[in-house]
Amino acid sequence: MSWDENSLPAWTNSPPTGLGAQAALPGDMGGISVRWQARQIITELLAETDPASEWTRAQLRALFEAHPDNPEHVLLEHLTATTELANAENSAIPVGVASRAVAAPEPVPFTRRSRNRIEAILSDKMLMTAFQPIRRLPEGQVIGVEALTRFVSDDGASADHWFNEAESVGLGTDLELAALHRALSAAQAVPGHMFIALNLTPATCADPRIAGLLEHSQLAMDRIVIDLNGPIPLDQYPALTAAIAPLRRRGLRIAVNGAEAGFTSMDQVLELHPDVIKLDRSFIAGIESSPGQRLRAAAMGELARYIDAALGAQGVETPEELEAVTELGMAAAQGYLLGRPSVHPLDWNAWIRSESETATSGPAS
Repeated sequence: MSWDENSLPAWTNSPPTGLGAQAALPGDMGGISVRWQARQIITELLAETDPASEWTRAQLRALFEAHPDNPEHVLLEHLTATTELANAENSAIPVGVASRAVAAPEPVPFTRRSRNRIEAILSDKMLMTAFQPIRRLPEGQVIGVEALTRFVSDDGASADHWFNEAESVGLGTDLELAALHRALSAAQAVPGHMFIALNLTPATCADPRIAGLLEHSQLAMDRIVIDLNGPIPLDQYPALTAAIAPLRRRGLRIAVNGAEAGFTSMDQVLELHPDVIKLDRSFIAGIESSPGQRLRAAAMGELARYIDAALGAQGVETPEELEAVTELGMAAAQGYLLGRPSVHPLDWNAWIRSESETATSGPAS
């Protein structure tokens, strides 16, 4: 299956814009930014009616009245206050615990602190979505975006750290669902001819709540690509395939990591039958000069052709790597060379305008 209008959604026959296309951001697309997402988070929090979160709402109202034109500042001030409160609560050690902790520290306080951090993120919805462009090869047109979660926190922890920490305290699926909700909301303003790649672990993808979130997102199902993040345990294959089968019949696409597909039996690959195989940085780094890397990538290309899947490259960072993956016949690529992930519209002005115009102008005559 090729990575075009017959495999991933809404491609046009307009002339390619090229990898170097630069254009100004259209006025109606400027909302996908830190400010827009911050304002949306605040609006959702203020609309809640749970008495337990009245302190949060009162603080946000006061901060927003003081800084009505700067929702980013409001969120950061709110974050500082809640962090200080959480630290104060975590430092209050119950009577009888201190003497034991001196002799033999227990992991319970760390677990409690981790859980409090994740619950604070969930209750305050301190999540944002960055998008990274995915370009069709060899033309360079942007055909989709990958949604990447960014956390509003004061410690600079990576998204992987947050998700791993959430998983360690039993809140991994809850955090993934919150991130998915935010990404689906932000994706409303992505041009309609582009697909949206969303990262989910196999366990979360099989969660029955996923179907409801996707169905109520107002995104056409054939614009959604679920990028399965992590290996699929053998005992999860039946539940996963059963959960996504109704959505796939309506156009949902599934992407898998090539490293994991390569170490899975052919029977399991055929059972899942992914629409896209993505080769990550472990395949791409040095591919222009390493025969071994090229051989690995070529082997994955053969697997993709055998199951009629598209083959894409992630983590393309140099022109030489881009040339190599193009020569190998990969259908699409993303990476720092082709566009960095960002929540800020100024970082999108190299591609949003041209792709929006392509979608509205129709096929070339």
